[in-house]
Amino acid sequence: MTSPWPLLITLAYVAIAMFIGLRARGGRRMNSLEEWGVAGRSMRPVTLYLLIAAGSVSAYTFMGAPGWAYSKGVPVFYVAVYLAYLALVAWYVGPKVWQFGERFGHVTQASAIADRYQSPLLGALASLVMSIGSIAYAVLQTIGSAYILNVMSGGAIPVWLGVPLVLACIAVYLFVSGQRAIGRTNAFQGVLMLVVAWAVGLWALHSATGGLDVGALFTRLQAEYGEFLTLPGAGGDMSFSFWTTSVIVSMFSFMPPVWTQWMSASSARTIRRSATWLPTYYVVILPMVVVGFIGIFALPDLARADTVVLEYAMQHLPVVLVGLLGAGTLAASMSSSEPFIHSVALSWSRDVLQPLFGLSDAFTGKLARWMILPLMALVIAPLAIAEPGSLVMILLVGLGFATQVMPAFIGMFLWPRASKLGVMAGIVAGFMVTVAFTTLWKHPLGIHAGFWGLMLNLPVFVTVSLVTAPTQAEVVERFFRIAAPHGLTRLGGSERGGHALEAVALGREDTI
Repeated sequence: MTSPWPLLITLAYVAIAMFIGLRARGGRRMNSLEEWGVAGRSMRPVTLYLLIAAGSVSAYTFMGAPGWAYSKGVPVFYVAVYLAYLALVAWYVGPKVWQFGERFGHVTQASAIADRYQSPLLGALASLVMSIGSIAYAVLQTIGSAYILNVMSGGAIPVWLGVPLVLACIAVYLFVSGQRAIGRTNAFQGVLMLVVAWAVGLWALHSATGGLDVGALFTRLQAEYGEFLTLPGAGGDMSFSFWTTSVIVSMFSFMPPVWTQWMSASSARTIRRSATWLPTYYVVILPMVVVGFIGIFALPDLARADTVVLEYAMQHLPVVLVGLLGAGTLAASMSSSEPFIHSVALSWSRDVLQPLFGLSDAFTGKLARWMILPLMALVIAPLAIAEPGSLVMILLVGLGFATQVMPAFIGMFLWPRASKLGVMAGIVAGFMVTVAFTTLWKHPLGIHAGFWGLMLNLPVFVTVSLVTAPTQAEVVERFFRIAAPHGLTRLGGSERGGHALEAVALGREDTI
């Protein structure tokens, strides 16, 4: 395809996104952690719904998922389980996180951990470990963005050039407007992705089969390529154990941007309303997976599986729809990279550098904005240009590391006896195992490295917690009055007081 329209439409989207992101500031001062970091805790239900949905439905939807459908088959549906769980966690845990942030002044996930265990060192450790998963996710999205520009330009924009171009665009409005830019641009990008995914998926299905009968496609697939419809998939590398443990690792990864998004809500009720709607958006992945399966027949010798939707569109779809696909895919990538870049810069400034150097809140607020620049230039861009692996595997490796912070959340929501030394010991042990089984002996016995890390992490966490001093009772009670008000009697509080506080919390939630 030699038409310039696909690239022009894609670039027009970038211009619109930048305009929306820059306007999101609305004349507000962005030098505070509260404003730049969590948008002044002001986001309403529809904006939050699209923010969370577009942020979790990423380049994976338009590139990674169809690529796995094309190269492996049904193993791609692990994401359906993961996304369903994400909506459930948002509904149950999100309101509690919002109350933590609103009452105790948290603006990051790691600041909540440091407060719960009264340990800035533990907060910094959690921040650094979780940033591995966040950076992996940002790298994944950046690679996806560069691929899009490369394909839409007919190869005129190489991947190494596309990476800094996309990051520069994001840096401009992210620096200026912070979390408000992410909310506004994700709302626009979320609508665009939903429309484009279904338009492209239905058009591709009609062009490939002469109708809209998905059953005919899978009947042919079963007859000619049955290995795509069962585990371990066509590649033979997605065993039942690896697929299952990948799902578990993904489910237990409380990624920092999601935590920040919850704290950006205007109220706890806003989070519940948004979480209730989330499954209605996640169907966006289905038409793209169908195009990946179509590619098995239409593009049998494709060099890179992740580009199956783009390549099919370039060969079979109208030029305008190809341009919209480029814009939609770029929207998916940018809407997901923004919150991860933002959360890492915010957490490194607030949870690592501020306690290390004794910085003031005012200086830290300014530092967080500037932190996105070296983060993009020195970490994300070089890794993205190096293209370390397939998009999905980059994500799974990152989630394996992020899962190792799980003990901190157990102690925050479920187990009052958890100690800071127990959490530290568990994180360090799990991290070391995950590193070893990711680099030296990859996924032994077909079990995800992150799951192996958890298998050592959790027993170490429990054992060390039981033999070391817990956090002060008043701090634990302060958290569990929100996390588990009915269980306050175990902490020495009265059942009546627990119920009263719960009623106050719910009443306040209803009036916001």
